[in-house]
Amino acid sequence: MASSVDYAMAHYNFDDRKMRWFNLGDFKHFVFAMYDVDRERRLVDFILKFEPNQQIFLHRHLALTNTLVVQGEHRFYEPNGHLKEVRPTGSYTSTAPGEPHREGGGSEGAVVFYSVRGGKSDVLFEVLNDDLKVIGTLSMADFIQALEEQKRT
Repeated sequence: MASSVDYAMAHYNFDDRKMRWFNLGDFKHFVFAMYDVDRERRLVDFILKFEPNQQIFLHRHLALTNTLVVQGEHRFYEPNGHLKEVRPTGSYTSTAPGEPHREGGGSEGAVVFYSVRGGKSDVLFEVLNDDLKVIGTLSMADFIQALEEQKRT
């Protein structure tokens, strides 16, 4: 008979074969799936699947963001592309709005759950160019639209 310790030590892989992943506009090196948008409480929940050894666009979070690394390594990079931090599977973080960065997956990619707690503004993320100038935004409305589109397909 297996003990609770044996059960706790079992290794699991996230099985995403039945998930429907979507592109987010023209952004490269990840796909995502929406889970929920709570307009009243200003919460957005989604999951990203990062390609192996790739960095996504330069951006800045403008709202409190909680993450859980479901599988792989979640990597953070400085704006210049230098590796800053590696979060292994099981890592949970709660991060205040912060500095510009890039994100990506390790050698096996990564699957990361995000719960974004909207701030005073409807804008949740700023998309930046290499000169750290804002070239676009992702707002509550964008995530509401993504959720509605996902439900239709």
